[in-house]
This record gives sequence, structure tokens and C-alpha cells, in this order.
Amino acid sequence: MDISIAGISIPGRGAVVVGVAKDGKLTPAAKTLDEKTEGAIRQVIRSSRFNGNSGQSANLLAPRGTRLDRIVLLGLGDPKSLSEHDLEQIGGRAFNAVANTGVKQAKVIIDAEDLGAKGKISRGAAQAHIAVGAKLASYRFDKYHTKLKDDDKPSLESLAVGARSAAAARDAYDKLEAVADGVFLTRDLVSEPPNVLYPASLAERCQELTKLGVKVEVLGEAQMKKLGMGSLLGVGQGSERESRLVVMQWNGAAKKDKPVAFIGKGVTFDTGGISLKPAAGMEDMKWDMGGSAAVIGTMAALAGRKAKVNAIGVVGLVENMPDGNAQRPGDVVTSMSGQTIEVLNTDAEGRLVLCDALWYTQDRFKPEFMINLATLTGAIIIALGDEYAGMFSNNDKLSERLSEAGEAVNEKLWRFPLHKNYDKKLKSEIADMRNIGNARGAGSITAAQFLQRFVNDVPWAHLDIAGVTWSGSAKPTSPKGGTGYGVRLLDELVRRHYES
Repeated sequence: MDISIAGISIPGRGAVVVGVAKDGKLTPAAKTLDEKTEGAIRQVIRSSRFNGNSGQSANLLAPRGTRLDRIVLLGLGDPKSLSEHDLEQIGGRAFNAVANTGVKQAKVIIDAEDLGAKGKISRGAAQAHIAVGAKLASYRFDKYHTKLKDDDKPSLESLAVGARSAAAARDAYDKLEAVADGVFLTRDLVSEPPNVLYPASLAERCQELTKLGVKVEVLGEAQMKKLGMGSLLGVGQGSERESRLVVMQWNGAAKKDKPVAFIGKGVTFDTGGISLKPAAGMEDMKWDMGGSAAVIGTMAALAGRKAKVNAIGVVGLVENMPDGNAQRPGDVVTSMSGQTIEVLNTDAEGRLVLCDALWYTQDRFKPEFMINLATLTGAIIIALGDEYAGMFSNNDKLSERLSEAGEAVNEKLWRFPLHKNYDKKLKSEIADMRNIGNARGAGSITAAQFLQRFVNDVPWAHLDIAGVTWSGSAKPTSPKGGTGYGVRLLDELVRRHYES
């Protein structure tokens, strides 16, 4: 899909999307079209419930006085209150309003001055956010459909966003588009079936980032065994597919600058192992590698926009299968840190992967901070549903910055407690710790307490993204399926606080 920035003029053909503010107030482009159509837009407002409220839309087909196929009216609500996220939602709604209508070209003309955002959001940035909202909405994953009818495919081939300051808008959009490309990569990886995406093939996808200037290392099982990663390797020992640890480095700042580090859980398919999951819904476990996908997409986004930061991405890639060599409940493994773990439930495997990846990262790179992302617990879904990810952190400053970044890009976080009293639930009779708590409650917290034992004093945050990695319903900028959650959050964090 071609999404571009263009001038502010109204096209002669195709579809045009214009804004209407609350109480039916027409924006300049809407006024111009109302005059060309002999008052047709005002007539729609008078004769319907469309009054410009946020989320509303109305269509004029083959409007008189023009050669346009359609005019789409989008409700803006109170333009002065619009945030960058709201602008992206407008872009997504604009795309969705015309994508499957039969038109091939469309133009969105909702200028910054129309929005009343002058002084709060620069003119170019406003249009860039509308454009990136349209791009995010345009995502599709249909590579395995072989019999799609034309009516099932978008008819739209190109969408332009009109801007009075087109050059400034294009410059802002280029950087946002690189981040959107990272989101698309994450969505692609999460959507792939598990017979296509497994540790080795996902490692190969990571290696493609070298085209963007990312340095990529892939560690095999022999190398991980030599490093003492018995915890990670134990998870994958029941699979015919060998485990991998992938290290990605983007060096966009001075050598002396400490790197920031992102670590992802990459269980490419999770049967639960010997602690087998129920059959119903097990197909969803193809996206149990969502944390690793978010890290990979973030590294692509940072490299794509040439971020002035040194960043490390580490992903532990395993497949959790129940064959005759699989890890058993009751096994004891030794992590890279030297700490021993009694594995009482093989379906609590993500923390076993992450603990070695976290230790490796802090030991080798001495980062400014570490943030790990993982579809770690069902308990976090019970607590937060699909609106927030759970956040656990040993550092108030880092957690506050993450929360602010999440609000800015609508990838929201809710902080949960960490406390030494929860450690009692991890006490094992025969090892340094057990991999699950000894009681039903606080499952997400005890998982975080477990991970905290492998970060030493490095500022760290654990993001449990089990409820937000996949969506069963479409939103204006995110179709049903993989959401790409985490990429924009981490990019915004870096953009605000850690670029030189």
C-alpha cells in the first residue's frame, strides 16, 4: 500500500476524506467541497445523526458537482483536544473508510490548522501522524490465502495525506514510517504458523536486520551449553528443533555510551511440555514468542530511523515440546548464573528462557537498563485483560519513563508490586528456587520475582504482554491478530530519554 504526503489541493477523482468538528463545524476542505456539491455536506449533517463527534463518519457517493467517487466525512470531536495518538486514529479510520469501497486512490485533507492543534503539535507532525495511522491500519497478513476473491481484498492502491507544509510532514513521516515498519515486522512474526517459524528460522529472520546495519550473532546449543545456560536449554530439549540465542546490536551513538538492552521471550510454540496444555486454544501458542518479536521489531525500528543510541536486543528462541527427552516436572537445572532451579511445571517455561538471557545480557554488555518482554502469564490477562500490559520494575525512574512513553503511543502499562515477601513462594526444598509459586495467587508477581534474581543491580523492567500481543478484534490502526505491541513503546522511551 502506497501511503504518501502530498499538497493540500482537492483531487479531481477518487475519494476524499475531510474532517468535521463537533457541532457540525466544517473544516476548510469540507467547506470547499460543500460549495462544490451545492450544500450536500451540510444537508447530510442536517438530515442525519452525524454531527462531527469523534468516531462518527458519513459518506456521500458520486457527489454532484464533482467527478469524485465519494466524499467521506470524519468526526473529529473537539479538535483542540486531539493528541498525536488521536491523529493516528483519524488516519486509521480514514484508511478503513475507503480501503474496501472499490476506489483505487484516496486523499485525506485534514490540515493541522483545521484541527486547532497549532502550537501543540506542529503542522508537519500532525499530518505525519495521520499518515502513519493510515499505514498501521493498512497491515494485512494473507500470504497463505490462495483463493481470495477480489471483493475480499482492499481495492485501495494509494492514499495521500494533504499538508500545507508537505516537506516538513514528509520528514516527520519518514521517521514514523520506519517505526511502523518495525511494528509490521513484529506483527508478521507473531502471525506466522509454528511449522514455518521455529528457533532456527526466527534466527534467520533476525539476521535480515543486517541490511539495516544491525550486527547479529546467533548462538547454537553447543555455545549455550558452554556458557552454562542449562535453564534455557532445558525448555527446548524435548523438541527436534534446536534452540537459539540471538544477539542484535545497533550502534548509533558513541562507543563510550552505555547501551540500552531489550530481552525477549521467544517460545515459538508452547505445548506446555510434559505439563501439557488443554487442546482447546493451543493453536494460539504460536504467538508465545511475542516478546522476542517485539524486541526484533524494536531493533528494526531503531536502525530504520538511525536512532542515536547504542541498543542491544537479545532473544531466547526455543520450542517447548513433550517428547521422550522432554524436561520433566521435578527436574533440577542449573542456570548460567549458577543458581539452581527446581522445575515443578514445564508450562512455566518462559521464565526459564529469560533468566539465562537476562544474565547473559547484564554480564556481557553492562547496559544502562534492561527491559524484558514476554507473554509470560495467563494471570496477567485475568488482571488486566487486553487494555494494559503488566509492568514490574526494580527502578522507579525507569518505570515512570516507561509509563509516560506508553501513554504517549497508547501502549499502556500498569505497574505491579515486587516485594521480598513474595520470594517465600519460590522456596524449594532441593534447589535454590522453584519455577512456580507454592500457592495459586500472585502468579504474575512470583514470575517477576523469579526473574529479578537474574538482573543483579541493573535497572530493570519486566513487561508481561500476554494480554496485548494478540487481539481478537480490529481497532482503527490494528487489524485483528498480532498487534505489534511493544515496538512503539520502546522506541518512544528511547526517543524521549536515551538518544544522544
